[in-house]
Amino acid sequence: MKICTGVDIIEISRIKESIESTEGKFCEKVYTENEIKYCESKKAQKYQHYAARFAAKEATFKAISSNLQNKYNIGWKDIEILNDENGRPFVKILNEKFNKLSNLIDISISHCKEYAVASVIMVQM
Repeated sequence: MKICTGVDIIEISRIKESIESTEGKFCEKVYTENEIKYCESKKAQKYQHYAARFAAKEATFKAISSNLQNKYNIGWKDIEILNDENGRPFVKILNEKFNKLSNLIDISISHCKEYAVASVIMVQM
């Protein structure tokens, strides 16, 4: 058994600036439609949720990197961060080549006024 981890922290202000300065093009490049819909539903706290999903994607990249020949095998929108019916986040890999990894990943996300952080653990048998 092999355990792979990834962690990332991001300043919420950086994500907010990226979204606002590109008039949404940043969102189109990084987030899936489901993620955008979720974050936008959070109104005043939407940037915290965008930042948390960004950190979660980065942490996921780090955890699964041992399965990739190079970093171009998987893109931003190949990783989707969703929530189950209880609000718990989970990772869905949309890239067919790597979607089996979704079931091997556990994720935790947190955010406050200034930062968002995510931790990913992947167990391979």
